[in-house]
Order: sequence, then structure tokens, then C-alpha cells
Amino acid sequence: MIITRAPFRVSFCGGGSDLPSFYEKYGGCVLSTTIRKYMYLTIHNYFYKDQIVLKYSKTECVKDFSEIEHRIFKQCLTDFNIKGVEISSMADVPAGTGLGSSSTFTVALLHLLHTYKGEYVSKYKLAKDACAVEIEKLGEPIGKQDQFAAAHGGLKFYEFLPSGFVNVEPIVMAPESYTKLERNLLMFYLGGTHSASAILKEQSSNVTREDKAKMQLKMCDIARTLKEELQKNNVDAMGELLHENWILKKSLASGISNPLVDDAYERAMAAGAMGGKLLGAGGSGFMLFYVPQDKQATVRASLTDLREMDFRIDNSGASIVHIDKDFS
Repeated sequence: MIITRAPFRVSFCGGGSDLPSFYEKYGGCVLSTTIRKYMYLTIHNYFYKDQIVLKYSKTECVKDFSEIEHRIFKQCLTDFNIKGVEISSMADVPAGTGLGSSSTFTVALLHLLHTYKGEYVSKYKLAKDACAVEIEKLGEPIGKQDQFAAAHGGLKFYEFLPSGFVNVEPIVMAPESYTKLERNLLMFYLGGTHSASAILKEQSSNVTREDKAKMQLKMCDIARTLKEELQKNNVDAMGELLHENWILKKSLASGISNPLVDDAYERAMAAGAMGGKLLGAGGSGFMLFYVPQDKQATVRASLTDLREMDFRIDNSGASIVHIDKDFS
């Protein structure tokens, strides 16, 4: 048996500039971190060598790749031409909640299949190939940040060049600054799930308009400013810059926010949060807030109707958790 895992991500600033419709014209950048919440995938040889068994939210048992219903499984297993296996997936967080689950799944699956075939693959190639699967082969109207975050892990600044190359730069801070950042970030679950594709399709179309493109460029400037401030160990800059980024993000597409999201955000800000945002494409899922420690009890009290999820920063990225000596 082989087990791989990839971490979920929390995007702070610049989201949307990783869409091809934007970065191919202007370039883009995102600052994000991965967290110690993971997607796990396992593979082992199946008794019947002409069959494939897939276990996720449902179970599939097929003899031909064309019969597979799960689009990412179907594409990847076809590309690798692997049969006679049983693959299972499990996750610490539900899909569709704004933490990049689809791309995290794709990265973990590619890592699993390469390892099964005895092939080493770099983190950059994992991310690049996951983008190819989702964006090019499956035609999803999504960006590149989730794949690169899941593959590389950690607190990083990603720059998306018009050529398609992605520059990956770690954020370097004093150890106590990382600790402060972790302690001052609170995450709450609003409930529900969303279709990132639907929202991102509208956003991708909108950023071709000059007024929307200008807003997206401002969000990139905020991401660069945040990078500089964090590397100066000015962790509290996160609050104000998250707030500025969220105000701009809400204007990019109609489905990003809604009354439920706005109400939770306003309650947290009134209780002492310095800034925050809805994670992912929008509509539902998790909300993130930057809250000084002396205000955290008040903020938690203002959001008692929401479930808080504790988290820590992950630095491992995509990794192999377990591998038997004989897996061929």
C-alpha cells in the first residue's frame, strides 16, 4: 500500500490574479499558506487485475477507464494507464468549503500514481501537471494557486508570469512571527458548500473589463505589500490588508458574498477583528479573521452560531505518508 497526502490552503491576498484570463495579460501574484488539514489517498493492488475500484463519497468498480464517473480519477488513471488497483480518498475538511479541495485532491492523486509507478516527481512538476489536468484537460475555469500551494506547502508568495511560469518564494520571518500569525488567525465555518467553477467563470470573464482589472491589480499590490510587511515581521499588517483585499474581492463577481457572509464579517469586525475574508471563490465555506489575542474572546462570542476550526501552518506540502517495500 502507498499513502500520499496534500495540505489544504488558506489564501490571504491576490486571489483571482492566478486566472489565465488575468495573468496572461498582466501577471499576477498570491500570498497564501497551507494548513495542517489534509487530503489523503491510498492505493494498493486489487485482486482482479482487469478492474479498478475507487472509493470516495461513493464507490465505483469498473473495467474500463471510460466507465469512471469521477472526472479527475478518470483523467489521471487514463493518462497513467493504471488498472488492477483500489484507490481510496479521505479528507480532514469537506469539499467545496473554500480550502482548495479539488486541486489538493489532484496533487495528491498525481503523487500517488507517480509513486505507484516508481517515479520521482518534483513539487513544481506536481503542481504544473495538476494545473494541466484541471485547467487544460478538464476545462475547469479555475486558477493555479491551489495546485502550487498543495504541492509546495508553507507560507509562500506565488508570482504568475504571463509566460505561464510560476515563481515560488517562501516568506521568511522570525520564529516568533510565525507563532504570532498562527495565534492571531481564527477560522469559522459558515456551513454549506459552493461551486468554485461557477463563481470563477464569472470572475474570469469580468477581469477582462478595464474597471475589474484595475481592482484585481490593486489586490496584487496588496499581496506584494503584505509580503514585504511580513518579512519585516510586521504581522499585524495582515489585518488591515486582509480587509482591503476583501472589500475589493467582493466587487469582482456577484456570487462572492451574500447577506450571511456580510453579517458574519460585520459582527467579527465590530467585536475586534482587524480584518478578514471568505476563503475560496465565495458564497459559503470558511471565513478567516485576523484578531489580536486580547480581542479573540469577544470575536468568538460574537460568532457563537458558527463552528470554529483550529489550525496550524503546514510546511510539508505534498508528501508520501507510507509506502510498502513491494508495491508493484
